[in-house]
Amino acid sequence: MDVLGVDDGLTDEERMVRDTVRAFVAEKIAPRLPDWFETGTFPARELGPELGKMGLLGMHLDGYGCAGMSAVAYGVACRELEAGDSGLRSFVSVQGSLAMAAIHKYGSEEQKNQWLPRMASGEAIGCFGLTEPDRGSDPGDMLTRARRDGSDWVLNGTKMWITNGSLADVAVVWARTEDEGIKGFLVPSGTPGFTSADIHQKLSLRASVTSELALDDVRLPSDAVLPGVRGLKGPLGCLSEARYGILWGAIGAGRSCYETAVEYAKTREQFGKPIGAFQLTQEKLAWMEVALGQAGLVALHVGRLKDRGEVTPQQVSFGKLANVRAALDVARQARTILGANGITLEYPVIRHMNNLESVLTYEGTQEMHTLVLGQAITGLAAFR
Repeated sequence: MDVLGVDDGLTDEERMVRDTVRAFVAEKIAPRLPDWFETGTFPARELGPELGKMGLLGMHLDGYGCAGMSAVAYGVACRELEAGDSGLRSFVSVQGSLAMAAIHKYGSEEQKNQWLPRMASGEAIGCFGLTEPDRGSDPGDMLTRARRDGSDWVLNGTKMWITNGSLADVAVVWARTEDEGIKGFLVPSGTPGFTSADIHQKLSLRASVTSELALDDVRLPSDAVLPGVRGLKGPLGCLSEARYGILWGAIGAGRSCYETAVEYAKTREQFGKPIGAFQLTQEKLAWMEVALGQAGLVALHVGRLKDRGEVTPQQVSFGKLANVRAALDVARQARTILGANGITLEYPVIRHMNNLESVLTYEGTQEMHTLVLGQAITGLAAFR
């Protein structure tokens, strides 16, 4: 509905991105999503080149085949992609804001030229190996190790909950070295000792491939290291990029639920009139509109700050925390309006609601973002 007219603040280019991605999702993605969700599949090899042709992979990066568009344009694209499904936005986000961004920010010219053009076109898929079993919110305690062996590096460890893991042609893997701190490594698929296994029986993000990565004496040449960074600021800098896309994307999921609830409320009749004519239903819809309008203002403000080079990690945490919670509340309210129909894949609501339960905790749980804001407010760290 956009009662506040938030999208009136978009430029012509940003509206073009919105309309193009929205049409693509409506025509080519939405009709297939219930089957992908039910079967737990995602046709990345089919969709990757299509998304690349549209310029959506690494679209906010400059050069090497990337579109170099504004942060707000990228955010709008994430919103429209997640209006389809969080898994679709996650694929684009992991590809562009994690794997490609790590290479773009920290890689050598040789690494950038080898991987970025192919990833921007969708020919090559990337993943980002940071999270480990039992070590989600404290990546500094990672157990994956990299040791020198002559001029080579040898990696051992396990990464968990890795989007695109088994699909990837290259994995950006973060590991602790003996004396040089945490470093990033480019691990091509097929490297001896590097294996992946998909995680099954998920009830959330089913239209997304999630994997475990295992590194068993994986030997890499010296030029596999990302030379431009060491320490946690490397992976955390990439995560801030991904979180920015999420604070936009969540609005799309919430909007899809809201629009579904509005149309349902206008046509579903009880006691001789549409349920949208009852005050309690209108109250729900009004608060959903308010929540999405506020989330849209937050996203646009953070996006403009990012385009000016002024955004802070605390502001991204604000947006991720506030907007995902708002979207999840909207999805839950929409489910109540649809009643029993709200739990079927005939409508997108339960799919979005389940997905948002994952979005709430990945790329930083709500508790961690709360503590980031708490430290910004008080000046006191409460992480340990």
